[in-house]
Order: sequence, then C-alpha cells, then structure tokens
Amino acid sequence: MLPSAAIIVPTRGRPHYLDRALASIAPQAAAIGAEVIVVDDGPQISTRTVAEAHGARYLSEGAGDGLNAARNRGIGASDAELLIFTDDDVEVRSGWLRALLEGATAQPEQVGVFSGPIHAKIEDRHFRACGREGWPITTTDLGSGDADCAFAWGSNMMIRRSSFDAVGLFDPLLPVGGDEQEWEERWRARGGRIRYLAAAAVDHIRCGDDSRLASLCSGARTRGRVARRFDEARGTAPSIWRELRIFAGCLWHGPRRLCAMGPVTAAHSWGRIEAAISRQPLGGEPVISGVNDFLSGSGGQTSGRRAKLLALADRVVDLREARSRRALRQAAAGSPSRRVLVLTIASDHDASLLAAQRAELERSHHHVELRVAAAAGAGKFENLNALIASADQREYDWIVVLDDDVELGRGFLDSFLFAAEAAKLQIVQPAHRLHSHAAWPITRRRRGVRSRRTTFVEIGPVTAFAPAAAEALIPFPNLRTGWGLDAHWAAIAAQRGWPIGIVDATPVGHTLRPVAADYPREDAIAEAQQFLRGRPYLRRDEIRTVGIQR
Repeated sequence: MLPSAAIIVPTRGRPHYLDRALASIAPQAAAIGAEVIVVDDGPQISTRTVAEAHGARYLSEGAGDGLNAARNRGIGASDAELLIFTDDDVEVRSGWLRALLEGATAQPEQVGVFSGPIHAKIEDRHFRACGREGWPITTTDLGSGDADCAFAWGSNMMIRRSSFDAVGLFDPLLPVGGDEQEWEERWRARGGRIRYLAAAAVDHIRCGDDSRLASLCSGARTRGRVARRFDEARGTAPSIWRELRIFAGCLWHGPRRLCAMGPVTAAHSWGRIEAAISRQPLGGEPVISGVNDFLSGSGGQTSGRRAKLLALADRVVDLREARSRRALRQAAAGSPSRRVLVLTIASDHDASLLAAQRAELERSHHHVELRVAAAAGAGKFENLNALIASADQREYDWIVVLDDDVELGRGFLDSFLFAAEAAKLQIVQPAHRLHSHAAWPITRRRRGVRSRRTTFVEIGPVTAFAPAAAEALIPFPNLRTGWGLDAHWAAIAAQRGWPIGIVDATPVGHTLRPVAADYPREDAIAEAQQFLRGRPYLRRDEIRTVGIQR
C-alpha cells in the first residue's frame, strides 16, 4: 500500500502556468488518492478559479510572506506522510507521482528527500544552447538510474513528514535562492540522504514573453543577486575580482560558441557583481509606487530614417503574411453578425482619418453603430461617457473605442473581432504596426502570431470591450486623458479571471499624432497618480505575454 501524499504548489500571479501544471498533476493525484494544495502567495480570483477547476484545495491566508512561508503553510494544511513540492511552471510527466511514492516505499527513513529529472522546455522561441552551460532555468538530469544526490530542487521535490519533524520547517526569512538548499543542508548534517528517482520526471516551462532572451537574462540577473547574497551570508562568496573574471568568460562564451546561454550566464554573473558592490535592496533601482511604475518608460515615437526602415519592415511582413490574412478574412466573413458600438472623438486637427475609418467600418458584415463627438472642453473619457449615456450598452456584443488618427487595414473589424472571440478575450486591442507610435513594446505586432493573451491592454488608440468587461468598466471614470486607467483595468481583469490580449493579425498604424501631442504629459501623469491612489493596478514589470495563438 502506498503512503498518503499531498502535492503542494506555491504560486503567485501566474494562473496561465498554474493551469498547465494542475492539468498534468490532477489526474495522477486522483488516480492514487493524493491531495493537491495550491498556496497562493499573491491572491487573485483567477488563481483560485484555476485551482478549484482542477479540484485542488486553495489556500491564501498569510499571502505575501514568500516562497518558503507558502511551503510551510502547505505543510501545516495536510497530515500526509509524504509532502511533494512542485512549482507552478512545470508539467509532470507520465508516471511521475507513482515513481515518487514507490521510491519512498522502497527506501529507509534515512532517505527523507526525493527528486527526479527536471527538463527545460522553452516554448514560442528558438533557444540555441551548446550544452556546456546548461539551461536558463533550473534543470536536473543525473542519468537513467536511481542514485543518491546532493540536492533536490523545489520544482520536483518530495520530503517525508518525519524529516520535517527531525530538522524543522523551511526558513521563511530566506529570499528565493538557497531556500530549499538551506533546509537540505540541515537534513544532511543529521546524516539524512537525498535520492534521485529517474522515473519521476517533470518539464520546467518558459513560454510567451517569459521565453524571450531578454526575459531569461532578467531572471538570471535577479537570481545572481540573490545567489551572491546567499553566499555572503554563508561566508563562501568569492572575491569581486573572481566574479569579474567569471563575467568576462561568460561574455566570451556567447559569440565563441554561438550559444544563447552566453548572455544568460553573463546576466547571472553581472547580478552577482551588482550584489557584491551595492548595498541596495534586491531589485536594483527602486520603483516608486504611483510615480514611475505604471508608465512604459519610453515614448515609443517613430520618426526620421528609423520610421522609413520600420515602414519597409511592415511591408515585408505584410507580404509574408498575405495568405494568412486572407484566410482570416474568409473565416471572419462566415462568422455570426454582431452588434458593435464604435465610439470616437473627432479632433479639430487636420491629422484625422475619421472619413477613412467610417468607410472601412461600413464594409463590415457586423451591425456597426458609429458615434462621434467633437473634442470640446471635456476630456477624452468624459466625452466618451457622454456618447454612451443615451445607449443601452447591454444591446451590444462589442463596444470599441477608436481614436480618429488610426489607420485601419481592409477588413479590419471583421478579422479583429473574429480573432478576439476565438481567443475568448474580454478586453482586446489590435497590435501596432512596427511603424507606429507605440509606447508599450508589448503592443507592437509579432510576425506569425494571430493573437496573444497578455496581462495588459492599453487605453488606445483602439480598445474593444466584450459584454462582461463593458458592464464592469463602462461608463468610464471622468478622466481627461485616462493615463493609468489601463493599468487599473489590467488589475481588475486579473482579479476577475478575464482573459485580455492583443490581436497581431490586424495591426493598425498610429503615425499622424504622437502620444501626448494634444495635452501636457505632466498633467496626464499627475491625473494618473491621483486616480490610481488607493486603487489596484498593474505595475510596469508585471506586463507580459502569457499565451500565443498562431
């Protein structure tokens, strides 16, 4: 008879990863009768919804205390003999759970910790590694046979309850990095053993924006800083000169081997150097809440020679994707007709494309009602509220907010809404063309992608709301510019479990008027600071792509 077991999955703000993890874990747990416990360290309704959909027990008490504290809460919530820990970004392979439990049954109590292979799985991007420097995320491969090992890592780790009784729980004061290692060193100091089980394998996943080289380097840099601090606390940190020599070797590895691990290991090494020479808190330059953490950090304007090159690149992408765009238009033409309310503010500039927009919208097979207000006195969102005041928004399948200086492609609305509905998005925007004023890099078109699920959708120049989002968010707050409103929408979407995102297959051009051309940027920032004070909102470093539909 197999011993009782509980699978503990700490998580924080990554329901898209958690859903995949539980989809692989839950069937194996149900077959053996093991309990699955999700410990949410940053409570979100979307995380709870995912956990409960897979039959997992959901814990959120004491959130925000960190990874080891979350693990300890999971331990306290179960009386199982075996406590299995995994991360929210894994998929377990067939036979994983049974291999762990049978391995524990076959070993004496002295073997109190078990692990298995951890394989890297980088999706949505090609990551070329030469094999000499491992992978940019935690992996383990000790071969095809079972054997004792030095450490088990938290993405694939099982511990007997009796082992916790012997040496205590995880240290909740440790930062991420060294968290499980410190506990295992206590266990080994008592003569305890750690066992590698070759059949208990998991895949460690990076997808969407997390699989981009820049994201992998950013994560490596943070881990480097933490690792240096951990080594300093133990008195094992090398000299700064040794760290610099390692950094130089990492820089050379990339071009020498044509290996993407070169920049990743260089970023990790640089993080260690930063920690060695700085007394700043982990995280580098402080992000000031409500001041600079809701801004993109860039103007995003395109002009001069760069604009011409980007326009040329757009034409190249258009040619390459012509067939897929035709296929999307054909599929959209056969979709059900929707009632669509389009709201726009007519500026008093010559740089307006309202007439061309009206002509394009009239080509749609949807029932489109275009409402236009003059930009007089009141702010953008005050004017939008006035436009919709006399309408019953429950009568519409989509409400679209459209700036009058946006270039729409042929067949835009049909294809845009078809792709949005196929991805089940509640708030959605079209991607910007490469030649377009776009402050947020995430909003620029990506080649070969139909749509993306993201954590963020901006307030313009084109934003569409499905009924659930429209009911909750419209009428809008009476703001002049609306800066910061999209960061608040993103937080509400995360709380309510709404999928939001970007349609890359229908990119728009926003080149006539740059952002903040009609109002002082400082006033827009001040309005956003006031609006976001006391309200939940998404920070700049939380903006990412979480899923891709091709």
